Formats: sequence, C-alpha cells, structure tokens
Amino acid sequence: MIFFNNLTFTYPGSDQPAVRNINLDIKEGSFTLLIGASGSGKSTLLRCVNGLVPHFSGGILSGEITVNGLNPVIASPKVISRHVGFVFQDPESQFIVDRVEDEIAFTLENIAMQPEAMQAKVDEILELLDLKKLRNRIIDSLSGGEQQRVAIGTALSLEPSILVLDEPTSQLDPLSAQEVLLALKRLNETLGLTILISEHRIERIISFVDNLVYLQKNTAGVISGVPRKVIQKIDLAPPVAKLGMALGIEPTPISIEEKGLFTQGYKIEDIEQENTQARVNNESEIFVEIQNLQVEQGKNIILEHVDLDLRQGEILALMGPNGSGKTTLLRTIVGFIRQKDGNVYLHGKSTSGMKVAEICRHVGYLPQNPNSLLFSDSVMEELMVTLVNHHPSMDDKALESAKLEVLHTLKRIGLEDQGHAYPRDLSVGQRQRVAIGAVTITSPQILMLDEPTRGLDYAAKDSLAKLLEEWRQAGMAVLLVTHDVELAALVANRVAILDGGKIAACGDPSKILRSSETFTPQIAELFPETDWLTVQDALNGLRKI
Repeated sequence: MIFFNNLTFTYPGSDQPAVRNINLDIKEGSFTLLIGASGSGKSTLLRCVNGLVPHFSGGILSGEITVNGLNPVIASPKVISRHVGFVFQDPESQFIVDRVEDEIAFTLENIAMQPEAMQAKVDEILELLDLKKLRNRIIDSLSGGEQQRVAIGTALSLEPSILVLDEPTSQLDPLSAQEVLLALKRLNETLGLTILISEHRIERIISFVDNLVYLQKNTAGVISGVPRKVIQKIDLAPPVAKLGMALGIEPTPISIEEKGLFTQGYKIEDIEQENTQARVNNESEIFVEIQNLQVEQGKNIILEHVDLDLRQGEILALMGPNGSGKTTLLRTIVGFIRQKDGNVYLHGKSTSGMKVAEICRHVGYLPQNPNSLLFSDSVMEELMVTLVNHHPSMDDKALESAKLEVLHTLKRIGLEDQGHAYPRDLSVGQRQRVAIGAVTITSPQILMLDEPTRGLDYAAKDSLAKLLEEWRQAGMAVLLVTHDVELAALVANRVAILDGGKIAACGDPSKILRSSETFTPQIAELFPETDWLTVQDALNGLRKI
C-alpha cells in the first residue's frame, strides 16, 4: 500500500538529509503509528506520502516511494489527494469556511460533484464521525476534539484509501484525544482504511495500533513491527511499558488493560510509599495571587470567580478540558486580556494599569504556538535578542557574558548543534525548545508555560522536567498549563483543574489526579489502592515475591 525503498530527502539549503535510507512497507488496512525523537523527520516522511514533499517544499529526493500503486513524485498532488487524505497538527490551518457541514462539502464542490450526491456524501461522513448534531455549528465554537473530527471528515470527503495524520492529539485533552482515536479505529475497522499517524504521546495511542514504526534520528532507517516488540528495542516507551521492562515482565505490557501482568510475581511492599514530588511549602512567598477573577469575551463568560495563588519554589500544573479557559487565564495574568472583575497581584502589587512589558519583566510567558516568539534569523540570535531587550545598556564585557549564557542555554535545551539554524526551519518540538530557551534565558522569577510538551518526545520531555525542577529549586514559581497527564504526575507540586471557567479542584497531585477519570496517570490506574503517580513511585513501592 505504502512502500519506501532507500528513500532519502534533503531540504533546500540543508547539508543534512531530513530522512535517510528509509525502507518500509505499510500494508493495506493497517493502523500504523510513526514515532521518533523530535527532529527525526516524521513530518517529512508523512508529507512524502501525499507529495507535499517535494512538490511544495523543493529539495533533493532519491530512492522510491509508491502509494497505492502511484509515485507521488511523478503524480501531481491533485491526483494523490484522491488516494491520500491528510490531517495536519493544527486543524484550524485546514479550515476554509465557518460551518461544519459547509467545510466538509467544500472539497466536493471543488470537484463539481452534483448537489444530490454531495449532500449524500456529507451526510455519510457526518454519520461516520458522529458529527450529525454539529452539522450547523460554527467551527470556532467547537472543542479541540470536535474540530479534529471535522478535519478528518474533510480529509475523507474524496474517499481516500489512506488517511495520514500528523500529531492529531497534541493539543487535545485526554477525553477529546480518546474521542478522536476511537473514531480513527472505527474507520480502520469498518472501512478498511489504511491509517498512518504520527504522535509523541505514545501512551494515548499504542493500544489502538497494530504496527509501530520508529524513525531513527541521525542514523539511517527505521525499526518497525508489532508494537510490543518494537518498544523493547527503542528508548521511547509509555510509563506502563517502562515499568514492565524495569521489572522484567514478559511479554512487555503496553496498555492499562494488561494490568494483570503486574500482579504476577510482585506485591505492594509499601502502600504509603511517598511520591517523588516535593511538597509545597505553605510558608513560601506568594508570587502570583488571583482573586475573584472574571473574564468575558463578548457575551460569554470565560473565567468566573477564579481564586488561585502561585508560590515561590513550586510548580503548579493547571489542567482541564479544551475550552475551559486555561490559556485565557495565562493571558490575563500577563496583561494581554483585561478582566471584567477581580484582581491579579504580582509580588503583592496589582497588575491593574501595568503595561504588558512591565509585567513581562517579572514573568516569562510561553504561548501555545512557539512561532509567535520566533523572529530572528538564527537560534542563537533569537536568545541574544531576548537578553539584549531585557538589558539594553550592555557593554562589550556584558555582551560576551551574554553569548556564553546563550551557549549554555542551548546546551540545556538540547539544541547546541542548532545554534546557527533558522528557527522556523526546525521541527515543532525543536521550535518549542527554542521558545522555552527564549523565555527562560533572562531567569524570570515567574514562569508560565502553555502546553510546553507539544511536539516533544519522551527524552525531550524528561529534559524539560529536569529543567523545571532546577528552576523550582532555584526559587522560580512555575504555572504549567498542560494536557500531558504524565508530565503533571512527574513534576507538579500542586494540580488545579479548571472546568467551565471555574477552579473545580486544587491540591496535592496524588489526590487531584487520582480523583479524576480524565486526568489519571497510567501508574495510578495500575495501582489504584496507592498514591503512586510515576514509574519511580512504583519501583520504590513494589517487591518481588
């Protein structure tokens, strides 16, 4: 169905291939997960399937690609689009019109399908993806999961035999992600659709797929096969698999449904084994205090009576469904949005009347889209500009010191080899790390991160967790907005759940995360009778019989 033979591709202006010597055969009707480190070339490989690479990217391609009997390099994207439906990471970038029904019909109108046939096809897609009740909704009013299903519906409108998706759940809360993955599994099983999907959050999806492909970074080729076999050979694995391998359990478990494997030969030695996260010091200084905050957009109340504080030396994870107001809360603290009522205090001083620039002298803010922070011609320059803007009167000695700090920061974020690269040419995960470097290089006392693990592989996520802990120990206060349950379990000292614009719960991670059906880490699901959240918690508390 999809066949790569010694495929190598290099982007224009690059001296290194984005993918090298790829040999891969994806069978018809398979559900394949493509994984790999950030920057390993996953998006490039996906775009080779539908001809976006090289038709729109340019570059040098060697080797062979065959997709449903066609060569995408020779066939035009117009021809390939009848065989391959493509869903991008950010569904909004694909939408053309406002209404759900009109968006799905748009492609059919462009091929001049007769109105009766077009309406029948739109109805079929709406039924298939459980979108009938949303057919007249404005797309901007939908949740992230609903928007992603609309994007999938649009990709299916030409009845492709292959569906390719690039990080489709990266911005979704766990429940919305589950909805999308269940819809994909249904399409795979009922229509025989061949699905190829790239995703970093392996724990979400590995139990849905029958084929796993690991794209090796800086070396040639791939490792592919049955998921549990491939997981044993690579350094990327969800918590349940990490724990299983650490305990020597065979076969390696890859999903919560295999929790019975953990009761064979092991017992819980210490049910009260303390979590690895540091406890919040309630005597620490309050850096940010939010009192009775209310924010409205038009006639809609986005945040209502929100009370929250953030203390020196703590990491507070703010979680909740898509559309619950998390990003709005961060933007209000920074001053991009003005509240209707309530107050925000920084170090005891109200931000009312403060300019954004003044607030940002105390607060480092990373938005969801890292591109909004990237303006310079190189990664090094990106970080230098930030330092110079914060210290405009630098002398030559200070500038030399700043350059050393930039090099140190690049090493800390794992991009020491990308200093001269153009930031927007990097992968999503690498751009995310550049943006993290830019907002932290000035060592702000308060750090606000909005979905910082988007596009990050497990290794990069672990590095971020270590950095967060370093910053916390140095006295920084971190407000972390995330849908990444496993990251929250690993780093948070407190967790707050924002739902419907209100704080629904706030407190100890072992209590908050375990009490939520939606935001429960894998280890907590495996051992519900304990307070464990991480692999290390379980290793500390289990004993071989």
